[in-house]
Formats: sequence, C-alpha cells, structure tokens
Amino acid sequence: MITRRTKVHLVVFTAMATSGVAYVGAKYAGLEDMVGTTSYTVSMDLADSGGIFTNAEVTYEGVTVGRVGELHPTDEGVTVDLLIQEDAEAIPADGLEATVKNLSIIGEPYVDLTATTKGAPYLDDGSEIAVEQTATPVAPSVLLAGLDDLLTSVPHRSLRVVLRELDRAFAGTGPDLGRLLDNTGALVASAEEVLPETTALIRDGAVVLRTQNDEADSIVSFSRDLRLLAHQLKESDADLRGVIANGPAASAQTIAFLDETGAGLSQLIADLLTTGRLTEPRNAALRQLLITYPALARAAYSAVPGDGTAHFGLVLNAFDPLPCTRGYESTPRRSGSETADIPVNTQATCLEPRGSAIDVRGSHNVPRAGVTDEVLALYGFDDDAVRSRQASDPSLFVTDPTQILEDR
Repeated sequence: MITRRTKVHLVVFTAMATSGVAYVGAKYAGLEDMVGTTSYTVSMDLADSGGIFTNAEVTYEGVTVGRVGELHPTDEGVTVDLLIQEDAEAIPADGLEATVKNLSIIGEPYVDLTATTKGAPYLDDGSEIAVEQTATPVAPSVLLAGLDDLLTSVPHRSLRVVLRELDRAFAGTGPDLGRLLDNTGALVASAEEVLPETTALIRDGAVVLRTQNDEADSIVSFSRDLRLLAHQLKESDADLRGVIANGPAASAQTIAFLDETGAGLSQLIADLLTTGRLTEPRNAALRQLLITYPALARAAYSAVPGDGTAHFGLVLNAFDPLPCTRGYESTPRRSGSETADIPVNTQATCLEPRGSAIDVRGSHNVPRAGVTDEVLALYGFDDDAVRSRQASDPSLFVTDPTQILEDR
C-alpha cells in the first residue's frame, strides 16, 4: 500500500516533470508557436543558406528575439522566415543588416540582426530584408577547397628547406625565446606609457609623407642628377686621382708663395677689389675696347707706314644720333664772332630720359659701381626728371668720351 507521503512525492515529481517538458518544448522545440500567435514573420532573402536551418536563433544586437521559421528555395537563392517575438525590442527597418553567423568554429549557425539607425520605421509582420542587406559565412566546402589549393601550391622541397632552416635558426634558443616572451609585458607597458608620443609621431609622419609625395618629382630629379654626378666622377677617376696626388705639392707651393709675398699680396688684392668695383659697371665698354683695339692696332701700321706720311680717310658721322638739346633752352644763342666772356649757365644739362634715341649726356648718366643711387636734379631742376640709375644697367655703359668729359 502506497503511503500518503509517497503519493505527495509522486504528485510533486509529476508536476515538475510536466513543467520541465513544457518549458523545453516551448523554448527549444518551438511548441509555443503552435499555441497562439506570439510572433510576427519577417522574410529574409539569401543568395546562399549559409548553413542556416529551421528553429535556429535570431538575435538583435546580441539578444535573442526569435527563431528561424521555414526555408523556401528560390531561383535566386533561398527565402528564410524569421519569427520575431512580439514582446521583443522593436527593430529598425532602415539600415538593417542580417548576417548568418556561427556560435563558434564548429557551432550551430544563427541570424544576427544589426541596425545602423534608430527609430521608426520598425520591422513588422510581412516585412522583407533584401539580399543586399544580408551576408553569409564562407561555405565549408569553399573554405576546404581554398585550403587544399593553398597546401598544394606550396612546393614540398622548398617547404622542407624552410623547416630545416627554421630548426637551425631556433635550435637551442628556448631560454632566450622564453625571456623574450616574459619581457613582452614590460615592452607593452612601456609602449602604453609613450602612446601619446607615438600617436603624435604617426600623425606628424603623415604630414612628412604628404610633403615627400608633393616633392616626388624633385626627389626623382635629384636622384637622377646624383646618378649623373656619380657617373661623371667615375669617368673622371684618373683626373681626380691626379688632383689628389698633386694636391700636397700644389698646396706647399701656394703656402710658400703666400709666405714670400706677405702683406704685399693682401694690399694688391685690396687694390684690385677697388679697381674691380670701378670696372664692373663698364664691362660692356671694356669688352668692346678689347674687341676693337687689336683691329685698330693692326690698321695703324697701314695708316702710319713710317715714311713720314699718314694714310687714312676721315668720315664725319654728324648728328647720328642727334645731340641732346632738351635742358639747354636757358642758354642764350651767341654768334660765332662773339668772344667776350659770359657767366657759365649752371642750369644747363641734358634732360632726355633713359633709353631715348637722342645722344643722352650728363654726368648723372655715368654708371655707378654696384649700387642703386638716387640721382637728384641739380640747380633747381625737377627731381622727377632725373631717375635712379643702376650700375649694371647696359644703357648706362660709357660708349662715348663726351659722357664723362662734357660740362654741366
């Protein structure tokens, strides 16, 4: 005969077993979907099933919100019904992405929903997720085929050589590698301490690299010219060796020369510097003189042969160019027969502008040595009529003695 206590235990056990079976059936066997409507259906189009199956989990931002319903094959792939619990968090429809993932490398697949936006509109019964919004993992067959291709592409002989060399490289280095791994923590800690400086270096490095990229043409040109220089040095190797070999003797002679000349050489160089400053603005005239003088000297022997006579012709080149008259208007015109002394007209000067076709005269047009001088008008003339003169201006070179010898 069963005692009352035993009956109570049986009743309690039966109730617990029934509750457990009901819970497992509702949560894992999907029996709750068969009892009333507790979810809404969303269609998801996939190009490939990705291993998904009916009753797999559906999550939204890591939280379970439903289960996978039926799978419907189509010409473009497969359509999957997602049964979303009505009491789950509302899922935005815009910016939604559905990805078939695996719980682990050997775990069962599930559907993970993520949204890049918040707010309405939300998914509801009958909503569709286009194939462009979905992604599936690489099929195991494709992965295995790729691994097989990779392994078969590795030359066995070369692989054996690599393994043998690695064995030689790391043989007996176990303690050293252990210390290296042990000190990795200290290295990471030091790197964290200087993280701001490292970040600034990387940020500033981008500026440097951008500058280098902007100057790429100049760098390439510099490298090309450097190659030409190196080639020329190679071609001139014998000459350079001669210079190096004779350099000490030449230096000794130069030192001896400087010792013998003493202060006299310094004074000569100083005097030549002054002379150079005077001749520099007259380079054009000196160049013309050096060109013309040899021809003039050669013609002198024909003009004066030494027989007491001179053989030459005189060609007058009058009024070419025309003489300067502007600025001389205040000088009274005199007859050639007048010989009485009169005061000098100190206000008379040539006021023709620089570059004029007229024979420009006046001491203010004489070239000056290496500086820009502001020449002011003298004796009451307008200062604006006389401009600054630059010594290196070719129009100011002395080409006629009258430019220097004329009177003001």
